[in-house]
Amino acid sequence: MNGKPYAYAPITGASGPAWPDGKRLAVYVAVGIEEYRFGDGHTEDLLPASPHDLVNTSWRDYGNRVGGFRLLDRLAARDIPATVLLNTDVYRSAPAIVEHARRSGAEFVGHGISNSDSLADLSPDEQAAYVRRVADEIEEHEGARPLGWSSPWLAHTPETTRVLSDAGYRYLLDLRADDRPVPLVGTELTAMPYALELNDSTTVIGRGASAAEFADMIIDEFDELLQASTDQPLVMSIVTHAFISGAPFRLRQLTRALDHLAAHRDRVWFTQPGEIWGRGRTDG
Repeated sequence: MNGKPYAYAPITGASGPAWPDGKRLAVYVAVGIEEYRFGDGHTEDLLPASPHDLVNTSWRDYGNRVGGFRLLDRLAARDIPATVLLNTDVYRSAPAIVEHARRSGAEFVGHGISNSDSLADLSPDEQAAYVRRVADEIEEHEGARPLGWSSPWLAHTPETTRVLSDAGYRYLLDLRADDRPVPLVGTELTAMPYALELNDSTTVIGRGASAAEFADMIIDEFDELLQASTDQPLVMSIVTHAFISGAPFRLRQLTRALDHLAAHRDRVWFTQPGEIWGRGRTDG
């Protein structure tokens, strides 16, 4: 496998069972709710950073003060459950947005303590302590440990999948090797299809796509996968962030895409990755 944590399995292989109610395409929407340490560590910036970076800080903070609430409400109004990628520092810095997500029925996925962190900066033992601390904090506040993990900055080391599996995580959101869940060898982890390009961070901020272009990408991906799912059950994901897609002009375009998806509800399972993972256990 050339060091890769998954075996090769072509899409032409055997088809699995359908999703609930005979539906063939599962769709989940991830919402990053993040916190950054002011003046320290990794950052996502709109403008070139300055030594006293209040401008980029305020841009990011918009998500937990305004954008995240509207984004979660927009999903709820269309009966699309949210999957929250949570930095646990948000429990302390912006508890109201976590409570809003909780009331909406969101699934909470471990996403680090702060988005100023990166697992690539940590030794295996430090990673183990770090991912367990995240699970402990989510359990303390939500009453259950998270099934899923998504790394800040999508960063890993060769030990990360083993560390996550040992800590009790059961699926990983970070990889897009397939349109189906993929078992990661030597671990108890399943890699859920995770949008690396239907991702407002990598595509809108990282590559400069417009809000309308991003919405068109979502619609085109959905239409193509809905057609392909007649052959076998598939998974589609959309990755958003409170401070990016929660901006009003982007939210308007994202809503256009969500309305297109929701119009096909009779053929689509709008769900969360924990439900997809659980379905796989039941079926296999």
